[in-house]
Amino acid sequence: MAIIEDPRILLYPRVRKSPFFYASRRHGVAMYSVYNHTYHPRNYGDVEGEYWHLLEKVTIWDVGVEKQVEITGPDAFEFTNMLVPRDLSKCRVGQAKYVFITNPEGGIINDPVLLRLGENHFWLSLADSDVLLWARGLAYNLGMDVTISEPDVGPIQIQGPRSMDVMEDLFGSSILDIPYYYIAERELDGMDVVVSRTGFSGEVGYEIYLRNASRDGVKLWDAVMQAGEAHEIRPIGPCHVRRIEGGFLSWGNDITYDTNPFEVGYGFETTWMVDLDQDADFIGKEALTRIRAEGVTRKLVGVEIGGPHVGYFNDGSMIDTFPVHDPHGLRIGEVTSACWSLSLERNIGFAMVPVAYETVGTPLVIETQHGPQDAVVVEKPFIDPKKDKPKQLSTARPSTTS
Repeated sequence: MAIIEDPRILLYPRVRKSPFFYASRRHGVAMYSVYNHTYHPRNYGDVEGEYWHLLEKVTIWDVGVEKQVEITGPDAFEFTNMLVPRDLSKCRVGQAKYVFITNPEGGIINDPVLLRLGENHFWLSLADSDVLLWARGLAYNLGMDVTISEPDVGPIQIQGPRSMDVMEDLFGSSILDIPYYYIAERELDGMDVVVSRTGFSGEVGYEIYLRNASRDGVKLWDAVMQAGEAHEIRPIGPCHVRRIEGGFLSWGNDITYDTNPFEVGYGFETTWMVDLDQDADFIGKEALTRIRAEGVTRKLVGVEIGGPHVGYFNDGSMIDTFPVHDPHGLRIGEVTSACWSLSLERNIGFAMVPVAYETVGTPLVIETQHGPQDAVVVEKPFIDPKKDKPKQLSTARPSTTS
């Protein structure tokens, strides 16, 4: 029997729908995946066009799959500070942080954006793993006075150089005062939202977290599309080409339960992500302290890959990881994410390899869908290593950072 190269994904009641599912599908979703047990639009049939629209204009993303874990109660700060290796005493109310959630072995359970809405009120905006069950089980066994739930909240992302103009039209000029990785609560046409200066694009952008999302999801989508019409807004899927270019990690691909922060580039130099000197005895602290002292045996490195175009990662072209060999043919690792960079005009990706092969300039052989290809270890991120672009308010306005 012949292989069906592009099988359909089944739409039916058992898999959850984003609050924006019925709005985003109007625009011709071409490919879905399932993320946090929820249908997720991956592209609308023109990955190259979506990429350039993100870089040049403004885009809207249905990311209602990023379910929130809400933690409240008298012990909420102590409990949340125990979940993550970052020192949350340095996270003010009204601030957001990119964090890891680690297991006792130091492995990465999830890498959410954490939003602090109050002294004892947190949201964890999740990547694709079951943190709700993990957190509830920990709280039950530790006997901590917290309430852990999945609120009726759904985010959308507004990303690209004209995103500020769309947000100003929606909320007024005060929305421009939100610094990078801070949040503000707003009301929009009777809808209760939290706005953050965050995103997964490496470009100027915002996220709008909608409360009562199951009721108001389509209403919010339509409001954003109406405000964005004058700025040429376009629905796209999360842009993995730009994600890989910018060095953003994807849980389930580049990071998993079996990888630790030191292996993937966080911890040795970026000690703010893994603060082993803080007082809190977070889960995984003992293991990560030992790993820092002993070092690691493998690292996630940047690679450039020769040969034909490997696709765009979110278009179904990279079905599995790519084997990595040394020049003598020994299998040493795997490429976890790869794409054709439209800006650099070459194949790029991330590869997990032994530390003996981490040095920039090390030759490798990577087996893509086109067969073995010459490759080389390079610096990552590939573009904008200091994240200057997303820290701007606009390409036409002065920068605001935090």
